[in-house]
Amino acid sequence: MTQRIENSPSVHPPRVHRAWWVAAVAALAIIAAGAFSTMPGLLVDPLQEEFGWSHGEISFAVWVNMALNGLTAPFAAALMDRFGLRRVVVGALAVIAAGAALTTAMTEPWQLTLYWGVLVGLGCGSMAMAFAATVTNRWFVQRRGLVTGILTAASVFGQFVFLPVLSWAVDHYQWRAGTVTVGLTSLMVMPFVWLLLRSHPADVGVKPYGSQEFVPKPPLDSGTGRRTLHVLCAVVRTGPFWLLATTFAICGASTNGIMWTHFTPAAHDHGMPVTVASSLLAMVGIFNVAGTISSGWLTDRLNPRWLLGSYYALRGLLLMFLPAMMGPTVQLPLVAFVVLFGVLDVATVPPTIALCREFYGEDSAIAFGWVLAAHQLGAGLVAFGSGVARDALGSYDLVWMATGALCCAAAMLAAIIRRPEHDRKRATTIELASSGASR
Repeated sequence: MTQRIENSPSVHPPRVHRAWWVAAVAALAIIAAGAFSTMPGLLVDPLQEEFGWSHGEISFAVWVNMALNGLTAPFAAALMDRFGLRRVVVGALAVIAAGAALTTAMTEPWQLTLYWGVLVGLGCGSMAMAFAATVTNRWFVQRRGLVTGILTAASVFGQFVFLPVLSWAVDHYQWRAGTVTVGLTSLMVMPFVWLLLRSHPADVGVKPYGSQEFVPKPPLDSGTGRRTLHVLCAVVRTGPFWLLATTFAICGASTNGIMWTHFTPAAHDHGMPVTVASSLLAMVGIFNVAGTISSGWLTDRLNPRWLLGSYYALRGLLLMFLPAMMGPTVQLPLVAFVVLFGVLDVATVPPTIALCREFYGEDSAIAFGWVLAAHQLGAGLVAFGSGVARDALGSYDLVWMATGALCCAAAMLAAIIRRPEHDRKRATTIELASSGASR
């Protein structure tokens, strides 16, 4: 009697490897979550007008959102190991849809913090870049840098695709129409995730893409939280983790923290219409896709340390000069800023994930989750601090220049990320032995 064995490689592999379908539906879920990161900048002015809330009160909810987003990521990576990608992602989409729906009924600042800060933050954190790293590590052996770039670009794609639509909806139908739109988007994605997303190639009897051998599914780990904390205790003893976490915190500060949260109100302060400012941010998102995918391709071929250093240095210079480019109309220097910043915005992700993989191997997804936590904490602190600074100074100019200086510091830190000495000696020994055996 013939019995089908689920956890064995397929005899006739499909023309399109299943890994690409998994990557596609993962990208769809990330796009839905990415739409939520565009909303805070569109909510600042409407919430001030309707409720009289200050920049600081609104930015505090954004800080909570980003902080929980980051702190959830490493535990979400471990939960995916325990319960599977499909269950965790569907649950996360349901939570953020609920948070978006409840936000439409709020009347107090603490409710914005609870609904948008806590619920949406937890849900989006479960589908953050650690999710992309998990999918890439499990389903791909080849093209990892490229796939990382594509999944990272998916988040940005969600931002720039939804931003003009949300901006128009807020402008014509008030801010509640925007939150309902992103909530419904999450609900629409859920069936696709449930039908197509799988946790491991062994679940459908195929090899990871590019692998010459079938990889059995690892046993379930019941100690999800324990493993996450164990990985944290291990990585904090290494120098590369602190360098990666610090540079990525500055990355978050200079993107989600200041750019995606405060660019629109800052441009509005200079007399630019909100819809025009939102369109510029959408352009940033368009060039994000090209920059991130290109960065993934370069990460497969060049030293990721030097890529990081270059990205941060150029980003810092752009931010320092941004206040001089602001005005009521869009001029050529501001267009050049949008293009260059877009190329650099999320380009840091593929080399950072590659370095985590180099240093931490099988634990790299969880290690990157902790690095991502630093990213979101940095983003949240700067988002909150920028709102407070705007209330106190009446301008964002000083914040732009200070954030640019931080990026220049991150460039210097990226250049000194090095593999521990004993690991370098071991790698050299292995390479020499391999070359001797080939002769």
